[in-house]
This record gives sequence, C-alpha cells and structure tokens, in this order.
Amino acid sequence: MLPFDDTLPYPSQREPVYGKACVATSQPLAAQAGLDILRRGGNAADAAVATAMCLTVVEPTSNGIGSDAFALVWAGGGLHGLNASGMSPALLTDAEVAQRFEGLDQIPFRGWGGVTVPGAVSAWAELVSTHGTMPLAELAKAAVHYARNGYLVSPQTASGWSRSRRAYAEFDEWQRVFAPGGKTPRTGQRAVLPDHANTLESIGDSSGESFYKGHLAEAIDKASTAQKGLLRASDLGAHEAQWVRPISVEYHGLTLHEIPPNGQGLAALIALGFLRHHDVRAHAVDSALSLHLQIETMKLAFRDAHRYIADPRFMGVSADQLLDPGYLAERASHIRMDRATDFEFGVPKQGGTVYLTTADADGMMVSYIQSNYTGFGSGVVVPGTGISLQNRGCCFSLEPGHPNLAGPVKRPYHTIIPGFVTRDVGGVEEPVMSFGVMGGFMQPQGHAQVVIRIADYGQNPQAALDAPRYQVMEGLEVLIEPGFDDSLYDGLRELGHEVEIAPARTVTHGRGQIIYKLDDGYLAASDLRSDGQAVCF
Repeated sequence: MLPFDDTLPYPSQREPVYGKACVATSQPLAAQAGLDILRRGGNAADAAVATAMCLTVVEPTSNGIGSDAFALVWAGGGLHGLNASGMSPALLTDAEVAQRFEGLDQIPFRGWGGVTVPGAVSAWAELVSTHGTMPLAELAKAAVHYARNGYLVSPQTASGWSRSRRAYAEFDEWQRVFAPGGKTPRTGQRAVLPDHANTLESIGDSSGESFYKGHLAEAIDKASTAQKGLLRASDLGAHEAQWVRPISVEYHGLTLHEIPPNGQGLAALIALGFLRHHDVRAHAVDSALSLHLQIETMKLAFRDAHRYIADPRFMGVSADQLLDPGYLAERASHIRMDRATDFEFGVPKQGGTVYLTTADADGMMVSYIQSNYTGFGSGVVVPGTGISLQNRGCCFSLEPGHPNLAGPVKRPYHTIIPGFVTRDVGGVEEPVMSFGVMGGFMQPQGHAQVVIRIADYGQNPQAALDAPRYQVMEGLEVLIEPGFDDSLYDGLRELGHEVEIAPARTVTHGRGQIIYKLDDGYLAASDLRSDGQAVCF
C-alpha cells in the first residue's frame, strides 16, 4: 500500500509514472538515453552516466563537459557519497587573489577568474568503475550521436540559449560553438555540436584519461596560458573524485542524507533540525503559519551555512558540530511564531544546474547532479573541444579570514547537492527516495520543502514537486510563487515577511526530480518547471 494517495492538488502538466526501472531528469532525450541503457541490461549507475553525458549536449545551457558533479548511490545495502568537485588552480596564491580581485567583493562570473578544475568527467569514470557494468565508451554513444548528428532543442533550453548569446558576446569561441552566424537555436530547431562529439568520444574511449592527463588537458592548459588564466595541466592531473561519508538528520520518521561540505546540503539538514523543535504539522498545509516556520528555519540555517561551509580542510567547525542536537535546539529557540526575524544570512544567487536520478530492478538508486554554476559557466570555451568551463570559483569568498576565502588548491562552497532519503525499519536502513531540486541557493530550500510535504503532510511525490515554492532572499524578503491562496500571502505579510509574488512558476524556484521506492518497483516524478520527464518500464 502506498504511503500517500494519487491526489494531485496543484495545477500541473505532469503525472507520476510507475515501473521496475526509472530515470527522471530535466530533458527528455537525456532521460530516454538513460532508460535505453536500463533496457539493455545496464544498471542505475550506467544509466546515470549515460544521462549525464547526454545532458552536456542536449541542455548545454545548464551544464557541460567542464562542469562539477556530486552523487549519492544506494548500492550493496548502503548509501555512498561521491564528491567530484574540482579545486582551484595551484597558481591562485594569496598574492594572485589580492592582485586579480583587488577592490572587488566578488569574483567576476565571466572569464578565467572563477574557473576551477572540472570534476564531472571524473564522476562519470568513477561511477562506472565502482558501480557500473558497461564501458564508458558505450555510455557515451547517445551523447556523441546527438552532438554529431543533431537534435531538436527543447523550449527552456532554447530560451536560456537565446539569453546567453548577449551575455557571452565577448567570448569568440563561445560564439563560434554555441551561436554560429550570430544565432542560437530556437525551440524545435536542430542543434549540432561536432566539437562536443569528438571530445565525448575521446573521453569514453580513454575512460576519462584524455581529459585529465591527455590531449584535452593539454588543450585546456594551452588556452589558459594564452588567455592569462591560472589553470594548468598539472591541476587537472592532480584531480581525483572522492568517495565520502554522507551526512544526515532524522526528521519525523525519515532520514535526509546529503553530501558533506564543501556542498551546501548541510543547510537543508540544519533547517530540518531546527524544524524538529517547532511542530509544523500543527498547522495546515499551505497555511501562513506552516510557511512562516519553514521560512524562518531556512533563513537561520543559511546564516550558519554561509558562515561556515567551505572546503572541510579549512572549516573552523565540523558538520557534526553544526548538527549537534543541543546546538540545533538552542538555535531553534530564536525563531518566533509571532513575527519574522532578520537573521542576516547571505544573499541567494541564481545558478545553472542539471539533476537526474535513476533506479534499476535490482534496487540500485543514483541521485546525481552536475553544473556549470551560472548558465554556460565562465564563458570560456576551450578552442576546438566544445568544453565550456564552469565558474564554480565564484562561490569563493573574498572576505579576509573567511574559511571559504579564495586560495590555491581549495574546493569552493558548492551549491549543487543531490539528496537521498531513507527510513529505519527494525534497525535496518532502507531506501525511500532519491531526489534533488536544482537551482543555485534554492537547492537546500527545495530539499527541505519536498521532505516536509512528504513527511509532514503525506503528499504524493509528484504533488510535492508541483506545489508552489518559496525562496528566502535578503533580510526579510521572500520570493513566493503564485498558486497559493491569497490568505497565505496576506498572513505572511502580517507576520512581517516582505513578500514578493513571482510572476510565474519557473526555474527560479528550482527544478526537481524524484524516484520513490515502492514494494514492487518505483514511482518517478518530474518537475513542471523543466522540459524534462520521468520515464520507466
């Protein structure tokens, strides 16, 4: 029996789908590439890698071959975390930081300043070697096919592509690759990315070696040196994806797991830890007091996240300290039910990210995310390769003494976070849900909102994605999607929240995907805010 019903109370273009093996992601062609691998006998890890590689071609507006990646993998009766984020260049010394970013309060989003070692390729190779059953060259075939022979561009990708043409106007190689003849593809038009095809084929044939220690690494080094960047082949050669122990918090019978810092999943865990001390279930779903509690806990969580999260080698406190029950209880006591409070958290920024989740008939589940950070990333495209380099280094701080201060060989604060939920059944941990809500600093907020809707209000996973969302901003500002009853917006304003109603339900509030474990298979759900779909057989 399902722990929820089929009720879908919010306007949506989507229905949940059910099957023995599933893929859910933000672009239909990529979802089908992963499903094809499952049909051919591959497992969830194989399907995740095929989907991820395909996304670099069919949704280049949000990720690319030069992205970073993280994953949570349920396999062998346990959960495994993969941190495939890259470090800053060794040449980014304190003196270089002072010289390059003098007088700035943020690293510029465009150009080499924010470029760190791309880790996505290492994630593909590591997932395949540790948990997969098929060679990387085989998993690359769908991506190579679409890049070489073309595909028809989906609506949201076309929209982001069009906006980017002007944003990256100063980058000649970007224009050559992504806007030939000064034009970007419109919805339904064919896009061809031949450089991507050659690069992905090389990565597949070499199991990723060409990217970190071969001709692609040399091409990246050459471009960086010529354009006064700091990234070198030695930085690429030193990169390694790392298996890490996930961090978690129990919340009303479910346990939410996240990748530990440098990822920001800790913020979602802190927020739920605070919320355990305030009974949100005493207030009706979608009521002003329910959202008030959620907003306040998220604001308070972000204050800690933005102060402490960094490369764990440089953090002054640990994730365990921030999740200490006594600490969570004390911090939660600052939340008031009668008014909103300004906890002076950082200002959320928008991001460009893709998320996917896969599950197979044998019980393996993969929660996977990769991203350029903002749109196409830095704007730097390595000549002749199609590799658009991320700008993850822009998440470094320039505040002296901050644990996330820019410097050499460091992983920056990372916005992208895969999520996974388990439950304890008679002392045995069992998988419940592989999920993610992509979108910059919206991500931990989206994770918390989805878990609350399922754990506290028993909503169908599709409904939990369909529901309007809030996003805490600066001070008392809250950006909330349309779709709630007017009394909710009025009630929040009476409590002191500075409410702005978004013009529409869009990617600004995240794009989620879910695979939920059932007794005999899975339910898969996909967010209406993206072009994607959930597919099963």
